[in-house]
Amino acid sequence: MNLPNKITVSRIFLIPVFLLFMLAPLQWGSITLPGIEIETAHFLGALIFIVASVTDWIDGYYARKYNLVTNLGKFLDPLADKLLVSAALIVLVDLKLAPAWIVIVIISREFAVTGLRLILAGSGEVVAANMLGKIKTWAQIVAISALLLKNVVF
Repeated sequence: MNLPNKITVSRIFLIPVFLLFMLAPLQWGSITLPGIEIETAHFLGALIFIVASVTDWIDGYYARKYNLVTNLGKFLDPLADKLLVSAALIVLVDLKLAPAWIVIVIISREFAVTGLRLILAGSGEVVAANMLGKIKTWAQIVAISALLLKNVVF
């Protein structure tokens, strides 16, 4: 397994860590800054989400720069994005920061796209993410990050 694929797999392994910080009843108190009080566990969870999201850019950069693009990477990278974004959207519903119906629509679309990718993969065709899909993913990541960070300040 090459470096970009290892980075992608690390993004998948960060998802349960993110979920632990966001959903487990960790009573780690808060950090007080001038005029702001930040809930520690949720802040660390938001940072883990952001770090995991940045690995999406890093693995793509290395894959293109060193010509390490593989069919496994073309499949794993968008799957890792979908898993991370879906987990974060479900967390936002749990925290009452996003309505469930919107999250259901977004995740349903993601399942449909993944299903189509699997059907095409069965016929030997691997479809890499295009620019529109990358823009959509980054827009979701920015919005989710903003909501997660908004939640840590009280």
